[in-house]
Amino acid sequence: MLLATFKTDRDLYDLKNNPLIFNDHLTLANLKLLFEKTLYLTWLRNTLIVGALVVLITLALALPAGYALARLTGKWGERLGIGIFLTYLVPSTLLFIPMSRIVATLGLQDTLWALVVVYPSFTIPFCVWLLMGFFKSIPKDIEEAAMVDGCSRARAIVQIIMPISLAGILSAVIFAFTLTIQEFTYALTFITSSGQQTVSVGVPTNLVRGDVFFWGSLMAACLITSLPVAFLYNLFLNRFISGFTLGAIR
Repeated sequence: MLLATFKTDRDLYDLKNNPLIFNDHLTLANLKLLFEKTLYLTWLRNTLIVGALVVLITLALALPAGYALARLTGKWGERLGIGIFLTYLVPSTLLFIPMSRIVATLGLQDTLWALVVVYPSFTIPFCVWLLMGFFKSIPKDIEEAAMVDGCSRARAIVQIIMPISLAGILSAVIFAFTLTIQEFTYALTFITSSGQQTVSVGVPTNLVRGDVFFWGSLMAACLITSLPVAFLYNLFLNRFISGFTLGAIR
């Protein structure tokens, strides 16, 4: 992606050229086209807004649900957790018609709020299951000791359980945000105006025109969009892996 961003069209399309080096002079034309001829910055802003709201909604619902299921005694906690996870396995295409009716009823067509309402239905089931497994790995004795010392259950959860569960919470955040920025079908269907589109829709619909692909600008958009996610993933890689591992084995 990095090489294609700064390559000329002649360099990109000549099959005799080595794709791993610059066979021609470097150019900024691809970046200029992306930033000056499209609404890329607007799409990027929309993506960040939707991603942030979806992550907040997901955490607000998945954290208490995951904790409650982890502490639920008997077999019902595990059964409910598995049942919630199975809803995540339902193909999104099967939910398209009911989701469309909800969006239409609420009058959210062609707005970012349509995506904010729809996306949590994909992120919450998996995050509840993930966090439930992670909370199960935390001994109950820790919070019980805090409650003996005078902490309320809510305070014990906020001040003790949540910091210990940071790896699982980060895993849920990265999963929810990544799913949000790459989703295409619902974003394409519910939003039509270019100024309300997200990166996943705006880039391909504006830089692929019929059989003409603006490869340099496409690669530039992919590179710029993926860099923050890749940076955050590598920054918290160890916590991310431990969060998924602990959440999955319980």
